[in-house]
Amino acid sequence: MTPHLDVPAVLEQLTREEKVGLLDGSDFWRTRAVERLGVGRVVLSDGPHGLRSQPEDADHLGLLGATPSTAYPVAAATACSWDVDLLRRIGAALGREARALGVSVVLGPGVNMKRSPLCGRNFEYFSEDPLLAGELGVAVVEGVQGQGVGTSVKHFAANNQETARMSVSAEVDERTLREVYLPAFERVVTRARPWTVMCSYNRVNGEFASQHRWLLTGVLRDEWGFDGCVVSDWGAVYDRVRALAAGLDLEMPSSGGTGRDALLAALDAGALDEAEVDRAAARVLELVAKARPAAGATYDEDAHHALAREAAAESAVLLKNDGALPLDPDGGPLAVVGEFARTPRFQGGGSSRVTATRVEDALTALRRTARREIRFAPGFTLDGSGDAGALLAEAVEAARGVVAAVFLGLPDSGESEGYDRTHLRLPGEQVAVLEAVAAVAERVVVVLSNGSVVEVEPWQRHADALLEAWLPGQAGGAAVADLLLGVVTPSGKLAETIPVALEHNPTIGNFPGEHDVVRYGEGLLIGYRWYDAHGLPVAYPFGHGLSYTRFDYRDLEVEVDGSGARVSVVVTNAGDRRGKEVVQVYVSDDEASVFRPERELRAFAKVDLAPGESTRVVLPLDSRAFAFWHTGVGRWVVEPGGFTVLVGASSRDIRCRAGVRLAGERIVPPLSADSTAEQWLAHPWAASRLRGVVAGTGMEGMLDDPEAGRMVRAIPMRRLARFPGSPLDERWLAETAEAANRS
Repeated sequence: MTPHLDVPAVLEQLTREEKVGLLDGSDFWRTRAVERLGVGRVVLSDGPHGLRSQPEDADHLGLLGATPSTAYPVAAATACSWDVDLLRRIGAALGREARALGVSVVLGPGVNMKRSPLCGRNFEYFSEDPLLAGELGVAVVEGVQGQGVGTSVKHFAANNQETARMSVSAEVDERTLREVYLPAFERVVTRARPWTVMCSYNRVNGEFASQHRWLLTGVLRDEWGFDGCVVSDWGAVYDRVRALAAGLDLEMPSSGGTGRDALLAALDAGALDEAEVDRAAARVLELVAKARPAAGATYDEDAHHALAREAAAESAVLLKNDGALPLDPDGGPLAVVGEFARTPRFQGGGSSRVTATRVEDALTALRRTARREIRFAPGFTLDGSGDAGALLAEAVEAARGVVAAVFLGLPDSGESEGYDRTHLRLPGEQVAVLEAVAAVAERVVVVLSNGSVVEVEPWQRHADALLEAWLPGQAGGAAVADLLLGVVTPSGKLAETIPVALEHNPTIGNFPGEHDVVRYGEGLLIGYRWYDAHGLPVAYPFGHGLSYTRFDYRDLEVEVDGSGARVSVVVTNAGDRRGKEVVQVYVSDDEASVFRPERELRAFAKVDLAPGESTRVVLPLDSRAFAFWHTGVGRWVVEPGGFTVLVGASSRDIRCRAGVRLAGERIVPPLSADSTAEQWLAHPWAASRLRGVVAGTGMEGMLDDPEAGRMVRAIPMRRLARFPGSPLDERWLAETAEAANRS
């Protein structure tokens, strides 16, 4: 690490070869040093939910070990906390551990959208909603970078599957990109200013993200003002010269000299301007300059483990509860069934796999906390081996006549970086154990361990309560025990919809694509937007989550505030336990000129209330909360008219609503001879001129005919001018359109 680095002075002294060398990693995890000028190396490390620092052997797929560090719940879990303060504290803890391990840049967070529940890497991503993913991403970045450690928000952009991830072209229209797949990145970049942004492997509309100038320069730098370093995902560079020209600064890992040689050859041939090399080299030097020396840095391992336990408890979602939870710490025997209770699956596979400092399992935690007999039966094995019949029979005997907590989930092979899932089902042998246990048990509580959603409809009738624990990190076992026994009241809310069946998902037929192309045919309608637009039932909606208490909403107020609005509502804890509620604000456009989703999340807040306590939650909505991306003018537009603000406990549990009218901005699209008659008649200046020319002619009658007029008005004016007897001519159209566009 290099404190007090004078970047302009160093840049001026670098040779051309040294500048080019800075743009290529020196090994798997480190940038290149220039010792003669005091430029040190920067260490980058995987770590969206825990550091995977590898001081010796190195890989990017999680196959080799790493220095022990705290394994926090995965992003799919922490997103369900909807708690920006919690995510900021986790980020700060990651930053402290990074400094202690000599890591300068943590490769995360991942803010890609969950387009399909089949994406094998969904456990690393926050949500199907860009606002929620963006707000949580901001918190993580602020937390990490507050410790003097950089982040790398990833994977930019449209990286929503693992199948053919290094070659597939995501075909996405611009409005969908702007409204769904880019906003989380925009929010993190403009508000938290990450040190680096990592490009994705895939192509976007035919061009590799690593050499996509519109993405890396046009949007990221010119529009959003990003001034940090763009780094490649590991092995994402296809053409090093085109990538540099597009705005990619640092290729990782080391290309072994291939990238350096390509850049030097391009410079020699005049195909690359040295000024472009200088810009990229300066950004790498600035990254080195930001890194703080870490000598003597330490962290409190016990405190971080406690934070991991808190995060796991805050992130679990109580999906269903017919009075079975919380369990009484005292009483008769409790059957604990399922190998996951004894051998927890607490993280996903691939580059984010952490070597945990310790791991707590739910079985041990329950035995330590509950003052009742705990009967354990594994029920099944995690690799499918063993005598399934004998294991099932043992589970039935353990559960006969008592309350049973059944731990189910996906095996390690069920989801991972590098490949996508093919279905949403739990393993059949696990469902068979649940059915057999439910037939003999007094009551059944199911605890799920999975990084991506699973279908629950085929079997949840056998469960009196259902707790989604996700992949809860190294302290997840203790957190689950806290939740089951009522030590902690559940407060998690789903950050993604759980569909009734995979066949209901919007990407059916368009995932994972074919012949290296995947078409985003659902457009804006991912997640709850799709299910709402099509009136489809869901197993559990976006934003859903139960508690051991209940909350009432009242006195909604919505006031216009400049170009946005101010929303406030009173929330009361109407139960007898302390608890936390996530207040969710959605907006619906009542009078849109373009298609818009039924409702979209635009603000949220998590509040902690004692029994009987009330608080007024105030949430501002800026103009973007009401805007859509107008492709005609290439910017965000709020149209004049009415909007409905909906406040509730989930996307389908709306407690109160209110209307608001905004002055907005009326967009008048430019006219040409090829604009339709409808567009001409809608233009405030050109309409009267057109009316004057066609007055008294047959064309006037055709345009105004209540039935045929709809067809005629859809015809481009240039075509109407060619009709026999038309009072129009192309010269008049061109002159009038030009005048109209100046008016």
